[in-house]
Amino acid sequence: MDVSVDGRVALVTGASRGIGLATALELARSGASGVTITSRKQENVDAAAEDLVEAGVDPASILALAARADSEGSAAKAVGATIERFGSCDILINNAGTNPAAGMLTDVDLGALDKTWAVNLRAPLLWVRAAFHAWMGDHGGAIVNVASIAGLRASPLMGAYNISKAGLIHMTRQLALELAPKIRVNAVAPAVVKTRLAGALLTDEDATARLHPLGRVGEPEDVARVIVFLSSDASAWMTGATVPIDGGVIGAGSSGIS
Repeated sequence: MDVSVDGRVALVTGASRGIGLATALELARSGASGVTITSRKQENVDAAAEDLVEAGVDPASILALAARADSEGSAAKAVGATIERFGSCDILINNAGTNPAAGMLTDVDLGALDKTWAVNLRAPLLWVRAAFHAWMGDHGGAIVNVASIAGLRASPLMGAYNISKAGLIHMTRQLALELAPKIRVNAVAPAVVKTRLAGALLTDEDATARLHPLGRVGEPEDVARVIVFLSSDASAWMTGATVPIDGGVIGAGSSGIS
């Protein structure tokens, strides 16, 4: 099976580290002719671009942009800059996410809840709209949203985050229906992956690993490889799907991971 994105141009939000950076690298290694990476701070995305070059990516194929995930203007500018630099915007990876709101929904800080929903749910739609109107609506494309197994079931103290990811999973289905047949929209739902966002769940990594039937927590590359598959023609008859990448938590069963 040829999992390749040869000659296509991708844009990855939240790509200064973790899953986003790993995905940008896998896309480049899988033949992308251009990869735009975004992050809130220019210095962070510049450092990520240097990491990609050190990993063997042609610097001419990388565009590093500071962009707020929850800003409609930032999304439009980033998509426009991608098309201007590389000539198209064929793949969009909505990876940027946050989780500042912890606590019961009856008591959680509403400002933190608003921020969580703005970045995790509203922001991906802003980037889809920008890509659709600037390129994909006429030329087609593939979109992958990075959700979470937290969006597939309830868990204590994570309600604001869980709801945002559940909404993203349903929005993936809705967009898949609305944008077919030219544009495919799928999602991935990771369990605990070694990223900064999951830091609180990794204070005892061995204990967390035991909660996954496959006996380890995820690496960013585990998720990145599935994202590239969903971006490629190898998944050409898939849209509206959410793929758990979770070490067996959903399929094989585990009650301790959210």
